[in-house]
Amino acid sequence: MIELAVYNTSGQQVETIRVDESVLGGCIRYALLKQAIVMYHANQRVGTATTKSRSVVAGSTRKVYRQKGTGNARMGARRAGGKRVGGGMTFAKKPRDFSQRMPRKQRQLARDSAVLAKLRNNSVVVVDGLSFEKPQTKQFAGVLKNLKIDQSCLVAIRDYDENVHKSARNVRRVDVLPVADLNAAAIVNHKQMLFTKDALSSFLDRSATGGEETATA
Repeated sequence: MIELAVYNTSGQQVETIRVDESVLGGCIRYALLKQAIVMYHANQRVGTATTKSRSVVAGSTRKVYRQKGTGNARMGARRAGGKRVGGGMTFAKKPRDFSQRMPRKQRQLARDSAVLAKLRNNSVVVVDGLSFEKPQTKQFAGVLKNLKIDQSCLVAIRDYDENVHKSARNVRRVDVLPVADLNAAAIVNHKQMLFTKDALSSFLDRSATGGEETATA
């Protein structure tokens, strides 16, 4: 069991909660975690790079000059790849699909392993709640300062909250995601995690029942 202190927005501890590691798989599956991160990064690649090959470049296929008798080195067509200015590329790039797939349960295990790694490294902070009457970046930054979060941070909330998202969007190295959108890549790409208490409970319930994250890219 892992004990976590729950703080209020002023940085004062109000209670303690316990997290059962077995709910998150009991161990960190490093190989699966790496596979998931590679998949998410690959799915972000556009894959539209393209160059012209010899068969695509406009121009005649006739030889520039005859094979023998000129005293020059032999030369082929003007669009010969890799030989003449304006010719085609030798190994031309073509649009390709870099996307990868993983089974749903593997993505879940990778996500849970990422959170478990953060818990074991004492990189998870729990706050009793985050609510703003209107978007207020200064107030949100003050909450992070009170909680002693000074590195890149992923804020996990139970459901989408427009005021929280707008309050955090101008804070450097801070991202906000609902629990349903958490994925291994987003978790690993941040040094710390900030859970609201109800978001952590919801996440542990999803992990226990096999709930799937919705983000796939």
